[in-house]
This record gives sequence, structure tokens and C-alpha cells, in this order.
Amino acid sequence: QCGACGPGYASPLDAMKGKCCVFCLQGPREQILYLPCIYRNTGIEKPDYLATVDVDPKSPHYCQVIHRLPMPNLQDELHHSGWNACSSCFGDATKTRNLLILPSLISSRIYVVDVGTDLRAPRLHKVVEPVELFRKANVANPHTSHCLGTGDILISCLGDPSGNGKGSFILLDGKTFEVKGNWEKGEKVPSLGYDFWYQPRHNVLLSTEWGVPKVLANGFNPADVERGHYGRHINVWDWSTHTLIQAVDLGNGSIPLEIRFLHNPDAAEGFVGCALSGAVHRFYKTRKGDWAAEKVIEVPSKKVQGWLLPDMPGLITDILISLDDRFLYFSNWLHGDIRQYDISNTHEPKLVGQVFVGGSIPKGGPVTVVEDKELQCQPEPFVIQGKKVPGGPQMLQLSLDGKRLYVTSSLYSGWDKQFYPDLLKEGSVMLQIDVDTQKGGLKVNPNFLVDFGKEPEGPVLAHEMRYPGGDCTSDIWV
Repeated sequence: QCGACGPGYASPLDAMKGKCCVFCLQGPREQILYLPCIYRNTGIEKPDYLATVDVDPKSPHYCQVIHRLPMPNLQDELHHSGWNACSSCFGDATKTRNLLILPSLISSRIYVVDVGTDLRAPRLHKVVEPVELFRKANVANPHTSHCLGTGDILISCLGDPSGNGKGSFILLDGKTFEVKGNWEKGEKVPSLGYDFWYQPRHNVLLSTEWGVPKVLANGFNPADVERGHYGRHINVWDWSTHTLIQAVDLGNGSIPLEIRFLHNPDAAEGFVGCALSGAVHRFYKTRKGDWAAEKVIEVPSKKVQGWLLPDMPGLITDILISLDDRFLYFSNWLHGDIRQYDISNTHEPKLVGQVFVGGSIPKGGPVTVVEDKELQCQPEPFVIQGKKVPGGPQMLQLSLDGKRLYVTSSLYSGWDKQFYPDLLKEGSVMLQIDVDTQKGGLKVNPNFLVDFGKEPEGPVLAHEMRYPGGDCTSDIWV
């Protein structure tokens, strides 16, 4: 990018071309990725770190971790990251996308990482200690970070300092990174929090619900769903007044996680993936001006033997939309597949691509599928470059041009330990899926493998991915 127009791109389609303004030529493909690597629950007493991975096929360091930035503390559980500035700040040449915001899900610290001084070797810029969140906003367990057009940072939280559920938000000053306090106003606050997306053109922010932090901290108990400890709502906020105005109920046991508006800022609709129910709901603004949701995709559970429950859900854990709003992708962490849907008609998504890259149901494993509404037989174990991959597909990131889908296999160390114990022993992986952007279709790139089981300090759990220039899940157009 030339830098003359500030961070990001004028439109989603400009982002697909890599052009920030009329003076820019076609932008280069992604060359490096940043992703947090987690040691909590692995038995290795080392701090989490931010890894820089070379993804340039022309580089001699292709598919290698070229830099590691360790955090100064243990047991943080780095999770999802965001930018200090994105396309919501486009047009403001005084702002630069040069700092990565790294909330810690368990310790409640927030790390601010300088990636602008040296893209290939990030350095720590500032640490926001948890006491600041506790004292100024009565929140803990920060999760999703989005920059605002004002330059400030908005972060959703899962709970309060005691580990109870609380769907609050905090504001960070975009220059000093001091905690300003709560974003939300009024007495109404959801009992649970998780992800969010905002759309000023429709005066709305939508947030989702995972679970009570002290309940989900060390594993999943199905009985906690019936006890009301896991989420079921899309919460609707008035963007201008910061007040909660509606809760859209997606059903008991749904657990809505990642939520994505269509990238077109005029669109008043999007999708949310529900982990436990295996459903994707389309949410939309009604003619009355309120918000509603309809189920448009459902992954049926499989009847199994040799597993935690007799019915195994797909566990949809991540979801994203291509920048041209044509394709939707999601990961089934337990079943082991990644799916691509054509959403040209948002009411009726059509499955056009599917690939299995692990999961709990491959042939020869401990789980036997006794009834399957989708597959004729259990999939083959996933092997790449001679390595049988543990875990299942989890976090997704799509190249700006939509042609390469990156995937990692760790969900959250407390749940990895329960559902995929081998993941903690062998480490997670990062894969790349080649995407057919014409007719649809997914194919694993056999030449791409980043094996985080071979890290210098021992196997590690790699999670969410970011590009220095922005991506499908961090850029918001206003």
C-alpha cells in the first residue's frame, strides 16, 4: 500500500485487488502471517508467543516460523487478535495499521505488539495489565478486538473478574492504549459474551455468546448447557447510544460463536455459526427495523460409539465470508471438514466445496460412526508430508483474493486437552487449502505444512491468523 490514504482499503473489492487507491498497482499476495502460539495446558512452562510464518512460495523460508515474540508472562492463553487501525479508518493518512492487539483469554492481559517497525520481527509495545480491566470496567476474559473509525479499540469480554459470565465491552485509547472504561451504556448487559461485528450504516453492533468463563476454563461438560452456562443469543446493540435493544434467540444449546456481516457496508445481513447445534443462521434487518435470524445450513450430528456422547456434533468453530460476499466458509472441528458455500442467494447457501483434514471420525480411530446422514463411510485419516495430523480444522483465514484458505487446528487449550489430547503432545499445524473461486471447490495444498510440533521449546498450540495488510475477519467498512 502507498500509505497516502491511511490504513486499509476503500472497499472490499479494492481489498481483493490489493489496491488502496487509484495510484496503487496490484498488491502482492500475502507473504507472512502472524499467529499466537499457546503453551497453557501442554505441561510446558513457557510463555505464549506470537509467531511470524513465511508463506511466500518463492522464499527459501517458505512454511517456516521465522520469528517468535514471547510474552513476559505464563498461562496467558493468547487467543484472537485485532488491529489498531483497519479499513474503518481508511482515508485518514494520520493513522497506520502498525500495532497488533493481542487479548489473553485466561489471564485477561492485553498485549500491544509493534509490527510496523519490522514486519518480520514484531516487538512488544505495551502491556495492559488485568487490574486495569478489573478496576475501570469490571470485566475480564477479553476476546475479540476491532478498531473503530475514531481510532480507538473496542474489545468484547466473556466475564467479570470473578469468572462469572458478562457480555461487556471495553474501550482502549487508540494512542495510549489506556482503558477508557466500558463501551456499553445503561443497565442491560447480556449474561454472556464472545464475538462481535459492527455496522454504523445500520446503527448496529451484534454480539454473540460462548459460555461462563469459570465453567468452560478447563473443559466442556454437556450438563452445563442445560444449566444455562452456554449461549443461545445474538445480542443487538444500538450503535449510537451503546445500549442493548434486542436479543435474537437461536435456541437452547446453539452456542453462537463467530459472527460476520457481509462485507458490503450497505448490506443489512450476515451469518453466524453455532458450535453445538451445527447450524449457520442468516441474520437480517426486518422491514420493521428490528433484527431476526433464520437457519440456512445445518450439519447433522453423527451417531457414534467410543466418544463422549452418543451424538457427535460438527462443532462449527470458525466462519468467514470472502470479500466479494460470494462464498462462506466454516470449519467442523469435531467431524474434521471444512466447507465452502455459494451465498449468491443468502437465503439458500449451496455447498460447493468440502475437504476433510483430520477430526474425530477417521477410519481406524477410537470412534465408530453407527449412523451418518451425510457420509457413506468414515473418512480416511488425514496425512500430509508423511505426518498424520492430530486435531481438526479450526481457525480459518482467507487470502484477500479469495484463492487460498489457511487453517489451524487448535481451538482452546482447555478443550484441546479434552477432545484431542494428542494435539497437546504433538502440537497443532497450519495448512493451506486451494480455493476454486469460479465454480467452488477446495483442495489441500500438499506442499504447505507448518508443523508446530517441532518448535524449539516443544509442541505448541497455534491459533488465529492475521496478515500485516488486513484480512477478511478484521476489516470493517463504514
